Amino acid sequence: MKISARNQFAGTVATVVKGATTAHVTVDIGGGNVVTAAITNESASELDLAPGAKVTVIVKSSDVMIGID
Repeated sequence: MKISARNQFAGTVATVVKGATTAHVTVDIGGGNVVTAAITNESASELDLAPGAKVTVIVKSSDVMIGID
């Protein structure tokens, strides 16, 4: 797979929690770091995502926000 996004992280699916329409997929990318993605339940099923699956996290975003109190 060739894509333009430069922010790619290899990892392992830790959890898949499906809600009414959206699945929250937590991926362990190593070094104690995890990334959580919200995707449709349909996409999670089509990709056959389950704990232990080897995946690539691809981040393509025009905005990233961080807040602190």
